[in-house]
Amino acid sequence: MRKYEVMYIIRPDLEQEALQAVVEKFQGIIQNGGEITKHDVLGKRRLAYEINKIRDGVYVLVNFTATTDVINELERILKISDEVIRYLITKDVA
Repeated sequence: MRKYEVMYIIRPDLEQEALQAVVEKFQGIIQNGGEITKHDVLGKRRLAYEINKIRDGVYVLVNFTATTDVINELERILKISDEVIRYLITKDVA
């Protein structure tokens, strides 16, 4: 298992309960074959540039260890989720 880091941006117009459900959904995907070492909801911030007429987003940063199967499933779900504006999964070198 390797160390990874994922940052994803959630639409800011979601209710608090829906936001929590989205975060828990991705935590569940990671924990199904991986282990979360650090999880931070960084909060609502201004985007560097407008994406689909959206100026703000809720940033979430997760550090975890997982297998490539977990990474593939996480990326597949992130791509098709309407709540996620952008995401980036990287290998953690530290």
